[in-house]
Amino acid sequence: MERRYPVGIQTFSEIVKEGYVYIDKTDLMWRMQRLSKYIFLGRPRRFGKSLLATTLCSFFEGRRELFEGLKVMELEKEWRCHPVFHIDVSSAKGQESKEDLRKMLMLRLKPYMKIYGSDPDETTPGGVLDGLIRRAYEQTGEQVVVVIDEYDAPLLEVLHEEELLPAFRRIMQEFYQCLKVREAMIRFCFITGITKFSQLSIFSTINNLTNISLQPEFAAICGITGEEIDTQMKQDVELLAQRYNCSLEEMRQKLRDKYDGYHFSEESPDIYNPFSLMKTFNQRVLKNWWFESGTPSYLLRQMRKFRTDITKLDGLVAPASAFDQPTENMRNALPLLFQSGYLTIKDYDFDGDYYTLGIPNQEVRVGFTEGLLPIIAGLEAADVQTCFALRFRNALRSGDTDLAMRELQAYMAGLPYVEGFKKKLEEVAVAEGFYEWSLYLIFSMLNVYVQTQVKCANGRADMVVFMPDAIYVLELKLNGTAKEALEQIDNKGYALRYATDRRRVVKVGMAFSVEQRSLTDYIIEELEA
Repeated sequence: MERRYPVGIQTFSEIVKEGYVYIDKTDLMWRMQRLSKYIFLGRPRRFGKSLLATTLCSFFEGRRELFEGLKVMELEKEWRCHPVFHIDVSSAKGQESKEDLRKMLMLRLKPYMKIYGSDPDETTPGGVLDGLIRRAYEQTGEQVVVVIDEYDAPLLEVLHEEELLPAFRRIMQEFYQCLKVREAMIRFCFITGITKFSQLSIFSTINNLTNISLQPEFAAICGITGEEIDTQMKQDVELLAQRYNCSLEEMRQKLRDKYDGYHFSEESPDIYNPFSLMKTFNQRVLKNWWFESGTPSYLLRQMRKFRTDITKLDGLVAPASAFDQPTENMRNALPLLFQSGYLTIKDYDFDGDYYTLGIPNQEVRVGFTEGLLPIIAGLEAADVQTCFALRFRNALRSGDTDLAMRELQAYMAGLPYVEGFKKKLEEVAVAEGFYEWSLYLIFSMLNVYVQTQVKCANGRADMVVFMPDAIYVLELKLNGTAKEALEQIDNKGYALRYATDRRRVVKVGMAFSVEQRSLTDYIIEELEA
């Protein structure tokens, strides 16, 4: 039987009725709705939040027939039918005035007004929702379930609008106010979004929301785990392996590199991007699907506002308070980068109570480069030449560092020094920083782990590149010589810290010219074992 993949389909009932592939999360859903009456879950876009929301709707509507054969059947005994209000707020994003926002919210409530009636005195979105909850409870005798999907969508679009943001915030706050006031009439309230809620603003009246976004028990409630790949999706991996003429394990590794690596708690299993996986199996091709719709504009604006140094994001060490905080309290782009899925938890130190964050996988790293870096750095996409990057990588893989440097020299010679680049990125204090960023961009395109300004006992190495078979220690000199750069690597001992690594350690001194705006000379030496 041909496998059908729910690409672009987020309605649980349709997925089940039409026989689409469904990864069973109903046991986690069941436990979640028993944990607390008010639940908030934050996850990146296209990570299955809307599917979970519609699954909850079907569950509380008592549609038992849809869940036959799923895990929840062994857990739920009552299957009571509740009035359910499912409000997808994502349709309210992009509104240009507070009047438009109110109209869009009223439009979302209109179907329920036809069922439970309306009152002419209810003139605001919050007033209408309050009346609907009261009438639904009185008419059915059952407590109401409220599912609000993408609660923060309208606000993210105006995050840096000094006039619109406060106005939109007041509208949304009034809209959600009844969720606390009508607590006795509510059986369950589930709210999803990308950014973490703030009890000081939007949800100030819902002071008992339980945020499960970082709880280990629910880390896998959205997304697809490695175990689910090996069991429920093994057939799909086999079909893809046949398409690529490789072994099952080789394809598993390709999928790991491309889409795996998300962790939503300190004890999270490896989580794959579900949207990218379903697109890959549906189209039978490995691509960066998550970035097809572009990079969120609110994230770009936040990174520009805080002059984010992207070269420092891989391997960031931070306490939870640095990235798990409300939007209003952000002092840098780190929280949005984490909450939007561009960074994830890589490690956790229980003794020190701090996290190590990094870029999740190849899809994000390459998309980050092709989407975010060119925009922030002011470079056009055409300047990020994938064809060059592949030649550069192949030369390094073959061990021909000299050929790789010649390819780099040719590439750098045609790379424009963008007007205003230093102004956009104040961290780049000298023109040398431009080339450091350019090199970082190149290596990121290849999904190569690279660190900049790497500390050692006697100073900082400009760049260290970690390849499977070699470690490259790079020092850049502006209007200096490659010999001086290499001598600095030796005199400061930049390469010695890697001497015990099983890989080759290669030292590269590089000289750049301001006038020519290119790499003019380089010297390569391998560290003696």
